[in-house]
Amino acid sequence: MAGPYELEVVSDAEAAARRAAEVVAETARSAIEELGAFAVAVSGGRSPSKMFAGLATRDVPWKQTGIWQVDERVASEGHPDRNLTGLLASLPPDARSVVQPMPVTDEDLEAAAERYAASLPERFDLVHLGLGDDGHTASLVPGDPVLDVVDREVAATGEYRGRRRMTFTYPLLDRQPFVLWLVTGEDKAAVLPLLLAADRSIPAGRVRAERQLVVADRAAASALE
Repeated sequence: MAGPYELEVVSDAEAAARRAAEVVAETARSAIEELGAFAVAVSGGRSPSKMFAGLATRDVPWKQTGIWQVDERVASEGHPDRNLTGLLASLPPDARSVVQPMPVTDEDLEAAAERYAASLPERFDLVHLGLGDDGHTASLVPGDPVLDVVDREVAATGEYRGRRRMTFTYPLLDRQPFVLWLVTGEDKAAVLPLLLAADRSIPAGRVRAERQLVVADRAAASALE
C-alpha cells in the first residue's frame, strides 16, 4: 500500500461510525491532557452523522474543544443542504456551542474564506475527511480550479452538484499531523483502492498529511479482498 495510510476494516457503517467516534474521543483526551485543548475539523456528507452522534456516549471535554468545518455548501442558514445543519443536529448538545461555522452566507465568498482561514488554529489535532464516489474529498472535486490552489488555505469553489462550496485546500490539509478518513458504502468500493494507492487521479489521493487512518466498512473495502 502506497502512502502514509493505516487501514481498519469493520463490519458495517454503524461499526465504522463507532470506531471513528472512538478515535476522535481518544485523540481529544490525549490532546487535552498534553496541550490543554483539542482542535478538530470535520467534513460534511452522509457518513459522519452517526460518528458525531456516537460522540455523545464518549468522554470528550467539549469545553476545551474547538470544532471547525472542513467544507460547506453555499446555502442559507438552516438549509438542509448545509453541512452545518446536519452537524448541529448530530452532535451532542454540549458540543454545539464550540462549532465555528464557515461563513458561506457572505456575499464576498473569497473574502469570507480568507477570514475563516485566519480564524483557524495553527494546526488541528485531527481532521476528519470523507471519500466521495467520484474520488472527491472535502469539497476538492474533480476538475475544480481549487485543486491547484497553493497560496490559500481556505477557498471558494465553482458549482458542484448544484452548489458552490467553501473548502480547505491541499496546503492546509497536507501540513496536518493526523487525518481520519471515514469511508462506508458499496459506492466507495471503486475509489477506496485509489485512495490507498495515493493515486493523484482522484482529489482524495492527493492529500499528503503526515498520518492518515482509514476506517472503512466491508462494503467500501470489498474491492480490496
